[in-house]
Amino acid sequence: MSETPFSLAESLRIGSVDFVSPDELRVLLDIEAPDSVALNTGGARPFPRINGYALVPIDDGFVVGQIEWLTIERSSFPKRRGVKDFGVIDLPYPLRKLCLNPLGTLRKTDAIYSFRRGAGLLPTVGSAVVLPTNEQLRSIVESGENRHVRIGVSPLAENAEVSIDPDRLFGRHLAVLGNTGSGKSCTVAGLIRWSLEAARRKREINGGSSKPNARFVILDPNGEYARAFHNVQEKNTARVFKLDPGDSEYPLHVPLWFWNSAEWSSFTQATAKTQRPMLRRALRDVKAGRGLTDGDTYEEKKLGLRRYLTSVTIGVRRRLTSGEIRDDATKTGFWLKSVSEDLSAKILDFNDIPISKITECIQSALKDSFSSFQKQGETIEFYKPFAEEAISLVVGAMNNALDCLGGLLYEDGPDEDMPIHFKGTELADHLQLLAAQENASQFIDFLVSRIRAFLSDSRCNSIVEGDHSPTLQQWLETYVGSDSEDKSPISILDLSLVPTEIVHVVIAVCSRMIFESLQRYRKIHKKALPTVLVMEEAHTFIKRYKDDVDNHDAAKVCCQVFERIAREGRKFGLGLVLSSQRPSELSQTVLSQCNTFLMHRISNDRDQELVKKLVPDNLRGLLRELPSLPSQHAIMLGWATELPLLVRIDDLKKEQQPHSDDPDFWDVWTGRNTEGKSVERPANWTDVVRDWQGITDSGSESTEQDENCEQLDLDENN
Repeated sequence: MSETPFSLAESLRIGSVDFVSPDELRVLLDIEAPDSVALNTGGARPFPRINGYALVPIDDGFVVGQIEWLTIERSSFPKRRGVKDFGVIDLPYPLRKLCLNPLGTLRKTDAIYSFRRGAGLLPTVGSAVVLPTNEQLRSIVESGENRHVRIGVSPLAENAEVSIDPDRLFGRHLAVLGNTGSGKSCTVAGLIRWSLEAARRKREINGGSSKPNARFVILDPNGEYARAFHNVQEKNTARVFKLDPGDSEYPLHVPLWFWNSAEWSSFTQATAKTQRPMLRRALRDVKAGRGLTDGDTYEEKKLGLRRYLTSVTIGVRRRLTSGEIRDDATKTGFWLKSVSEDLSAKILDFNDIPISKITECIQSALKDSFSSFQKQGETIEFYKPFAEEAISLVVGAMNNALDCLGGLLYEDGPDEDMPIHFKGTELADHLQLLAAQENASQFIDFLVSRIRAFLSDSRCNSIVEGDHSPTLQQWLETYVGSDSEDKSPISILDLSLVPTEIVHVVIAVCSRMIFESLQRYRKIHKKALPTVLVMEEAHTFIKRYKDDVDNHDAAKVCCQVFERIAREGRKFGLGLVLSSQRPSELSQTVLSQCNTFLMHRISNDRDQELVKKLVPDNLRGLLRELPSLPSQHAIMLGWATELPLLVRIDDLKKEQQPHSDDPDFWDVWTGRNTEGKSVERPANWTDVVRDWQGITDSGSESTEQDENCEQLDLDENN
């Protein structure tokens, strides 16, 4: 006959319930309860212990509670069971108490304990409180389905194995939070490595290919993760993309034709009124292969004239309907004058098109409205409000000319956000032509200058254009992953040397391209392609911003991309992993969409308060450990775990850890480490200067540099 919870409870009893509420159980400990170590649970175990576990029997199971606090109440008379001597009143009667946070229910089925979150039935006052056995303690931590990947052990549960379900961990976004040096990077690297190793073992058991059908894309702003995964001794090592690639690394390419209009606007700091509409129009034209320049053949020239007249006609109509011919007549007048000059130059090329009629109508309207006056010896020219009849005649003449050309040209084609190849110089040239056509050069010149300066920067140019820029398909296969056996499931984008002025745009473009590619994958295949996007130093690139309409900088656009991924990524198989040391600076939209948290040591008050607000569980006691958590320890809570856990993350080999070690000041100062090995590091800046200035060994500049360095060394020796 199996032992019932009630019969087992008597031998493990430590006290009784004194107070019951939905989120708190207060317990009076018996005088016989252990005060340092419990020996009756199947092994020696410290008790009582903050954040440890205790059970309260109910019906066919136990309510599992986590110890939040312990206290001693002094009394002049005994209150506990078993103490009957009321005559001795000079001795104190200390009464130990503790508080439990109910976490869930532990039930036994088929000789196996299973834990489930939520306590549907709470105990009553007077119910016994018992210590869990080792088997029960392991069952509390190790319960749950699909626990495929081990990540560590639980120190509060007799080092029970902590394993996770990847669907829960990555499917609903994960936030790894903690101060510098608390072990965040190693945790992220371990989660990726252990997940892939578990998947590889499972595939081998199933008799299939050993290469997991997985995709991890790591955005690494500090260049930490190359060492963690890029090991030449391993098969299918990670692909590392960086600005200045070394051996077995790849050049970083984020072509500028991937950028959408919002990213272009944020990078160029385009103003909303004139520059952004002009920029979007130029992007549409260059992506459609359209331009305002005349072609070589007569038909190409006619097509160019038709486009020009279409644009001008629409502009005149807009000015007519908006009243600009009255309110801003001078600006309209000078614009019409430039249009007349442009068309006059085309009359000889198109004898069969009534262009001269257009110029006549424009000249007549300009003549009727033109005026001038003298001011300090200078002639000031301006235009009085135009008559609607005169402008209507101009529109009519333009319509007649367009009829001879085939009518207004409404060209269908890609929108400005579609990734279609073009060159940066084409966009700058086309913007200048559009500005001249619209008489808006004074507003566009600075925009064009910024684009040309950007393209002339060799560091930026190698990323956004370069000599071997990939196609869209090549980029997705290389950066996101393909079915090829020789392709690693891990892509590391080392952004440490990317210029500051474009790093936000580069991250925004890469993240958006991955997200939109997975959107289209599900649209075509009707199923999602699971992919994980890892963002290191997330507080720098997913920073909260003021919701200001005029604020259109690169940091805001980058954050908005991640906000969209956080809200919609799960539907398309894109999981998000954020690693940050300042959660209070993160976008609340992104952080609130993370359903699982791995929190290492957090000492900042603002960060602690934010974490407490985000966490839905009743974890006041557990979260108080955040400021004092040792390295490699974390509190895991949320969707991926059945209950909040203190986890000691498993060890990673030195060569598998990200390159984020603390600087070894003392060893370098003294020249020896703790093992007695020499750690001399001479401050030789020659190689640094060469790399910084782009000096090669074959160049004359390199020779001169070497001579200068040698001369300096000789001077110092003398």
